[in-house]
Amino acid sequence: MDEQALLGLNPNADADFRQRALAYFEQLKISQDAWQVCAEALAQNIYSDDHIKFFCFQVLEHQIKFKYSELTEVQQQLIRETLITWLQAQMLNPQPEKTFIRNKAAQVFALLFVTEYLTKWPKFFFDILSVVDLNPRGVDMYLRILMAVDAELVDRDVVHTSEASYYFALALEARRNTLLKDTMREQCIPSLVESWYQILQNYQYNNSELTCQCLEVVGAYVSWIDLSLIANERFINMLLGHMSVEVLREEACDCLFEIVNKGMDPIDKTKLVESLCQVLQSAGLFSIDQEDDVDFLARFSKLVNGMGQALIASWTKLIKNGDMKSAQDTLQAIEAKVALMLQLLIHEDDDISSNIIGFCYDYLHILKQLSALSDQQKANVEAIMLAVMKKLTYDEEYNFENEGEDEAMFVEYRKQLKLLLDRLAQVSPELLLASVRRVFNTTLQNWQTTRFMEVEVAIRLLYMLAEALPVSHGAHFSGDVTKATALQDMMRTLVTSGVSAYQHTSVTLEFFETVVRYEKFFAVEPQHIPTVLMAFLDHRGLRHTSPKVRSRTAYLFSRFVKSLNKQMNPFIEDVLNRIQDLMELSPPENGYQALLSSDDQLFIYETAGVLIVNSEYSAERKQVLMRNLLTPLMEKFKVLLEKLMMAQDEDRQMALADCLNHAVGFASRTSKAFSNKQTVKQCGCSEVYLDCLQTFLPALSCPLQKEVLRSGVRTFLHRMIICLEEEVLPFIPSASEHMLKDCEAKDLQEFIPLINQITAKFKTQVSPFLQQMFMPLLHAIFEVLLLPAEENDQSAALEKQMLRRSYFAFLQTVTGSGMSEVIANQGAENVERVLFTVIQGAVDYPDPIAQKTCFIILSKLVELWGGKDGPVGFADFVYKHIVPACFLAPLKQTFDLADAQTVLALSECAVTLKTIHLKR
Repeated sequence: MDEQALLGLNPNADADFRQRALAYFEQLKISQDAWQVCAEALAQNIYSDDHIKFFCFQVLEHQIKFKYSELTEVQQQLIRETLITWLQAQMLNPQPEKTFIRNKAAQVFALLFVTEYLTKWPKFFFDILSVVDLNPRGVDMYLRILMAVDAELVDRDVVHTSEASYYFALALEARRNTLLKDTMREQCIPSLVESWYQILQNYQYNNSELTCQCLEVVGAYVSWIDLSLIANERFINMLLGHMSVEVLREEACDCLFEIVNKGMDPIDKTKLVESLCQVLQSAGLFSIDQEDDVDFLARFSKLVNGMGQALIASWTKLIKNGDMKSAQDTLQAIEAKVALMLQLLIHEDDDISSNIIGFCYDYLHILKQLSALSDQQKANVEAIMLAVMKKLTYDEEYNFENEGEDEAMFVEYRKQLKLLLDRLAQVSPELLLASVRRVFNTTLQNWQTTRFMEVEVAIRLLYMLAEALPVSHGAHFSGDVTKATALQDMMRTLVTSGVSAYQHTSVTLEFFETVVRYEKFFAVEPQHIPTVLMAFLDHRGLRHTSPKVRSRTAYLFSRFVKSLNKQMNPFIEDVLNRIQDLMELSPPENGYQALLSSDDQLFIYETAGVLIVNSEYSAERKQVLMRNLLTPLMEKFKVLLEKLMMAQDEDRQMALADCLNHAVGFASRTSKAFSNKQTVKQCGCSEVYLDCLQTFLPALSCPLQKEVLRSGVRTFLHRMIICLEEEVLPFIPSASEHMLKDCEAKDLQEFIPLINQITAKFKTQVSPFLQQMFMPLLHAIFEVLLLPAEENDQSAALEKQMLRRSYFAFLQTVTGSGMSEVIANQGAENVERVLFTVIQGAVDYPDPIAQKTCFIILSKLVELWGGKDGPVGFADFVYKHIVPACFLAPLKQTFDLADAQTVLALSECAVTLKTIHLKR
């Protein structure tokens, strides 16, 4: 072997050596006999370096996986002998191999097993067992090989090239695996199970590591072997014995879980679970101590969950089969586990609690199906409810300022509890409502002296009721009188109790979330609106010390105002005055840290727009208010643009350009308040927005930070086309001219949708403008597409592909809007050039999205120009180029019919042929 290259296998080797080692590995993979060198190195233990041993196994693995059929029988025999020789050596070596080498060796054994077991090596396991006997190192390897075989047969991820080949490979793999498992069941599984029993008996008291490994193997195989081999007295008694041995009980738990999880007849399953439960109960495992080992209890909770869900699955099947007697017995067995389930659900460790939620959820599903609940079942429902309420509570350690992994896990756990709460509401909505009301009222009466987590959870429960007790369109305060009254009382308490002043971010946020969730309450009791508005506007909301609260409140405030626009009229000018300072642009030079980020300010501007537009003021008053809102932005914009023109430092240029962009974005956001009922014209605001346009458009000719500025102004133009309609048209030509200067692929790609929007909206109105700018736009596109790029520059290739798509989308918009004259009037030479680009797009580029668009353009042109009065020479073009394109495109190797977009392209190709047939 190349000793120099092998040095690069060491993780600490420098990059050059590592690169050389990789190249050497690739070379050995292709080589005919490299595997023999590696096999010899392993059999004779030539190398002591662990990384080289691992490398040799990798070469063998590659040979078995991809090139085994190329070997002669003698060579295949050599590989078998190499592995057995290596295995024998393991028991004699002074030191065991590193774990990563043992795992890789086990994978190679497993690969050889799936390749040879059915044909050349039926005694695979017997040969291994005869070598290892009960030698601890040998047993360790034997168990690792069993786990690797199971992974090959059960967990295998197939490497695939395309979807079709993936499913084909998957089907072949499944057939092979089924055959292997069937053959193993017939020939060796009883002997393997016997070997496991011997290993467990031999090592249970003196080698916990091997015992745990063996339990893992039993748990893995139990899902696909005859259960009676494991679920019998001698095995179960041994496993239950392990449940009281500290170092074994976690693995024993998992093993029992797999046994319980095994699919079987419902009556037999009930008997199995019940016999297990009796023994576990008599061993004292059903009395849970909070101080117990939490890792074990988490596994135990998973086992109890498995037993509970297994019994519920049996009950469901028995009900379906009409066996009411057995179903009743199974239901009693389920009920008997509820006390244990509750102990685990309420456990202070969330992992233990989380593991039992599935059983709890399914149990409630059973209760939902029963016609009437017994007193005990009602008590169980109430106990689950109290447990959920208690477990929803944050603990002292939760870090609100810097949420990490533990916090994220608690948020996920809370989502599981929410599902339980929703299920509780389905079983007994009255009980849930009464329980929440009791907790809520008790807590809010004394909120000043109550811990934050209890106050937060009380408000949270009220918030959760909105989804747990569903109604249409949030109409919680009408319909069912009892429910409406209860919710109304709680909401009244929430907004009048003063709890919004609680000094903890979690309570503050929950208050605002709940107020917005139940906005319909304020339509019923509008007298509380001023109180809540003040909470939003002062130090409790938008001026809170926490940026997180300010940010979330900005969004919630905009939702609150939007939902209550009819009730907001008396407060509009007061609110606008109070939020004025929050809307100031903060340019980079003032060093002042604004309360809200620019993203948060967008919501405030939108809110201001909504207040003005939806007010009952006259159009004149609306115009004045809108001008007051937008004039400071326009003035600031002019000043900042001048500063940008003179700025030398690039960081300062970027900061100023961002600030200018924000100004445009804020103005744009105010326009979201307009609707079909309240248009810009009706509100008398056209003039203000036209002024904004005139203010912002000069930024397009600024030579600095073009990308940022153009992007902002372009977005504003998109909005104005919708809001101002034809009033915007005079500004389009000069804006387009500026945007086409010195532009790159991305600029063009983003500019074309603007032209498409204008074309689709105004159609023939913009025909003269389109005819004038058609060729300049195309020249700019072609210039960028023809720019040379490095062969393996992926991002440049992608940008060109996206630009090409945008170009074809533009042609599709022009032809689809009935303005083919825009193309026809460009002169014969240009028309021909455009048509050839479309043919090229349909045939030559392996991009099905662009191909589909090209065929749509071609069929539209045939429809418009394909008749007798079409342009001169077009009929020739149809037969010489369009018809061949319809056949050439699908014949391309890259035309992959397993891809959905390609199928759509083929469909449009067929439509094109049909259109030619109809027109000619």
